[in-house]
Amino acid sequence: MELKELRKGYTTGTCAQGAAKAAVMMLTSGKIVETVNVATASGAKLNINLSDQEIGAGFAHCSVIKDSGDDPDITNGAKVFAEARFSDQPGIILKGGKGVGRVTKPGLAVAVGEWAINPVPRKMILQELEPYLGKRGFEITISVPRGEELAKQTFNPRLGIEGGISILGTTGIVEPKSLAAYKASLSLQLDVIKAAGSVRAALVPGYVGEKFCKEVLSIKDDIIVKTGDHIGFMFEECAKKGIHEVIFAGHIGKLVKVANGQFNTHCQYGDGRVDTIIRYARMAKAGEEIIRELSLQETAESAGEILRKNNLTVVFDLLAKAVVEKLNELVNSALKINCYILSLQGEILGNCLNFRENE
Repeated sequence: MELKELRKGYTTGTCAQGAAKAAVMMLTSGKIVETVNVATASGAKLNINLSDQEIGAGFAHCSVIKDSGDDPDITNGAKVFAEARFSDQPGIILKGGKGVGRVTKPGLAVAVGEWAINPVPRKMILQELEPYLGKRGFEITISVPRGEELAKQTFNPRLGIEGGISILGTTGIVEPKSLAAYKASLSLQLDVIKAAGSVRAALVPGYVGEKFCKEVLSIKDDIIVKTGDHIGFMFEECAKKGIHEVIFAGHIGKLVKVANGQFNTHCQYGDGRVDTIIRYARMAKAGEEIIRELSLQETAESAGEILRKNNLTVVFDLLAKAVVEKLNELVNSALKINCYILSLQGEILGNCLNFRENE
């Protein structure tokens, strides 16, 4: 069967660019326009449909509906509005309105206190509007009515962007590769941690590790990053970005894969959890009857219960040590790592500690 080519879309930055250009065209001509031509930062030329066109006393506004193509973007279908007004101040004043966030933490491409309109979209908007400038300037306000609600489903709250979404896009085009965007967002959280003056991060695959870090280790939410399955990638990013100490805490089902050298823990990259536990149980001199019982288990959690029942908790420490060793091999020992292997209830099964967390 022939695979269907995935359809590309356009970014919130391109939406804002198109809406701003159309709003200025309507403001200066007094005529409603139905579509607008834009050139994206990548050089692609688009003809974009407009909605909500209105011309009033001293203003014009319209919206562009975000089209993410075949990428499952959370902002797909959202309306990005631009309102244009004449200004006595020369040049172009670009502001955010309802649903566009403000930056509250350093480490991002936009300065603290500024509207979260990233540099490339900002440049493209100003470039589109410059030919329309006369004796008077323009005041442009970008808004996304559903932006505050949508932002709760993005990384913005963790990045310190408050009140709405970011106006994003480095090329103007949405490539249907959500994984790359997701990993970029994970890495960006490390930039925010570093910019806040910390050289320590807590990486957790999911909820079990996150809850443990907050409630047991009293770690602030600001330095906790949920990695999902992208554990190796995030440790490499820590090493690149000058994070020196990493607390790594998570459920045994994820961490035992890392002990086996699997740095992406998604099931498509293999399992081997019970086999790995058995290998380390043998190192701890577990008897053949226990090994047979372990081999019948389907999950790391149930295998862990057998180890606890048979006073073989040393296996968990061996696994934690193996996790640290594998990660050190990956990053050439650039990091100090504290590893906690946890049960589903968040109990510490085993650990390997290389620094004191209250230092």
